[in-house]
Amino acid sequence: MKLLFGRTISLQLRLFVAVLLSVVLIVGDRYTQGGTTIRTSLNTLVSPLIYLANLPYELFSIGAKNLHTREQLLTENEALKKKQLLQSEQLQQLSFLSRENDKLRALLGSSAKQSNRKIITQVLSVHSNPYSHQVVINRGTTDGLSEGQAVIDEMGVVGQITQVGSTTSRVLLMTDTTHATPVRILRNDVRTVVEGIGKINVVKLSHVPHSLDVRIGDILVTSGLGGTFPEGYPVAVVTEINRDEGRPFAQVYAEPIAQLDRIRLLVVLWRNQQESISNE
Repeated sequence: MKLLFGRTISLQLRLFVAVLLSVVLIVGDRYTQGGTTIRTSLNTLVSPLIYLANLPYELFSIGAKNLHTREQLLTENEALKKKQLLQSEQLQQLSFLSRENDKLRALLGSSAKQSNRKIITQVLSVHSNPYSHQVVINRGTTDGLSEGQAVIDEMGVVGQITQVGSTTSRVLLMTDTTHATPVRILRNDVRTVVEGIGKINVVKLSHVPHSLDVRIGDILVTSGLGGTFPEGYPVAVVTEINRDEGRPFAQVYAEPIAQLDRIRLLVVLWRNQQESISNE
């Protein structure tokens, strides 16, 4: 290496060697399994650094919680009691509707869908690259996570896992330019696809015909197609429609329902196929 990068070697030769090594690494990563293994190992190696970088925030959060006054805690407790009471009423109604749904399924001869397994995770860091919308969470292969799993928050779809280490994983947000989510319009069940455009609060419906029945305010939910996202989770709300006849498709934009710019706690979902395999 000293001979290669010494002063006696021409700049052209050093540039040629650097480009050649880059091409070899790119081709090796694309057509061999070694690249995935190396990335997983690197994720495992940097996991302690991510936890260490997140330590000041955790200490600050603990200190802030300890500064809550007794009056604030009593107020929060009263609010939680009221919320629990309302949810208990909804749960009773849900139990009734579930029984009615089972009766209807029995009449139709269809089987009920299996409930998905899920796990709660915490965001450790946010990707600093403005052209790539990703976050790192504090769960990995030791918790049973794998690439391609859907991630949601308390409001709607967030994205999916793209890289997994032993104790951390990287989540690609739905607003990233490389992410696409199969959806359907809740009002009329029309299916389409939502794509990220690199803006944290805007997504775009791809290849929308001018005749498609879509309106401002329509709620988009996951369609279940593709096998990544279970059906029925909220995705976005249509905010803008531009039907320019000079273009082959209408320009339709929507706002994600999940608050992607302030996510902290997330939920990772298992697909039914994954869950059945793990149970075996």
